[in-house]
Amino acid sequence: MLFFKIDKKDRKNYIYQQIYENIKQMILDHKLKANDKLPSKRKLANQFDISVNSVTNAYEQLLAEGYIYTIERSGYYVENLTELIREKQGGSTLTSDLKEEPIDRVGWLSFSHITANVCHFPFQEWLKCQQRALKNHKEELADIAHPQGPYLVRKTIAKFIALTRGVVCEPEQIVIGPGTQTLIQRIVQLDPNSGPIALENPGYARFYTLLKQMNVLVKPVDLDEQGIQMDKLHQTEANTVIVTPSHQFPTSIIMPITRRIELLNWAALAKGRCVIEDDYDSEFIYDADRIPSLQSLDRNQRVIYVGTFSKTLLPSFRISYMVLPPWLLRKYREYHIDLIQGNDTLSLFTLHYFIESGEYAKHIKRMNHFYKIQRKKLIKLLKKRFKSHINIIDVPAGLHIFVSFHTNKTYKEIEVAAKKEKLELYTMERFMLQKVNKDQQRIEMVLGFANIEEKDMKEAVERLYRVVV
Repeated sequence: MLFFKIDKKDRKNYIYQQIYENIKQMILDHKLKANDKLPSKRKLANQFDISVNSVTNAYEQLLAEGYIYTIERSGYYVENLTELIREKQGGSTLTSDLKEEPIDRVGWLSFSHITANVCHFPFQEWLKCQQRALKNHKEELADIAHPQGPYLVRKTIAKFIALTRGVVCEPEQIVIGPGTQTLIQRIVQLDPNSGPIALENPGYARFYTLLKQMNVLVKPVDLDEQGIQMDKLHQTEANTVIVTPSHQFPTSIIMPITRRIELLNWAALAKGRCVIEDDYDSEFIYDADRIPSLQSLDRNQRVIYVGTFSKTLLPSFRISYMVLPPWLLRKYREYHIDLIQGNDTLSLFTLHYFIESGEYAKHIKRMNHFYKIQRKKLIKLLKKRFKSHINIIDVPAGLHIFVSFHTNKTYKEIEVAAKKEKLELYTMERFMLQKVNKDQQRIEMVLGFANIEEKDMKEAVERLYRVVV
């Protein structure tokens, strides 16, 4: 007879699952020894007044996992298992610093530059495109996609970025991946010993962290009013530089044509040099036409163009892509020959139809109009509330503005005060890859305006005033 309890009222765990779990634990705890015979199915069913089927299902699961074995016309027996080593200080109990608690966002307002406005996303149109993908691509959905992404999707992206960004490429040159960081990582893996990599300072701190984790020597390069400083770039001995020329993050600088030519000439001066153009946030420009990509000017195949749909669709979609020069494409395919495509195929084909149908272009146009109004309202409220205490870098592009405040508070004090006010914001300290001498009475920060409801914007500015002044 086996001694354990069965709860017939338990709706979460079926009776056979309870039998299975109890017997398994008794075997692991060596309460049931090797070669011990288990009660017959009918006998155990009678003991607990349950159906024989429940016992049969439990025994079959134990048999499938190797806890017991059967002898024909004799019954079920406990398998001879190697005893598990139990450490004195082990187990699955997490310490308090590893536990995760649900984040309470009730009452919070956000100046985050990361989020997009979910309220205006055309979910119905997206779902229609998803239905088309399900109907037309059953075979592709049942198979593993091409490592660079489905050819049809790459063809659509190639056509789209040629029209909107002036990017010159064939579909074969496009590699689709789950986020820009993943794509940057794959590029660096091709030649991890190629020397230092230069980054804009201030810049995207996640790239800095990623490269450091890959044991790459990172050279932060300061900016001037035209973007990355070329004289300082020459001093780094870097062969690769990552830039955001169309809307520098976080300062919002748009790199002029003179500096772009200087950068391309720098790349052409030495064999193996390349520029990684991160075209993040380039889709939204409000008072002028879009600026063509740096890649569109490249005549020497030295630019790796990187784009993403995270800002224009939703950040959680994680669909990014890069355009590799032919000389690097061959190397990429040889190195990543066994790579499995990281995005789900259904989302990629849905994106294809979303672009092909014209819905994506309509969405961008609508959001450009919406964000333009959002931006103007925020700037107006900031100027009215802060008056002479604020300086706004007024570049009509992107989903954030770059501001500086006259204040005696430190960055740490600002962050503590913001938390008390339930206000999400990002100070410049997060984006400085190395310290530079700054005015001690000025605090710089990035204010995103994409996801602030109009009714909350005034309150958000009021909280910001209490945080800063």
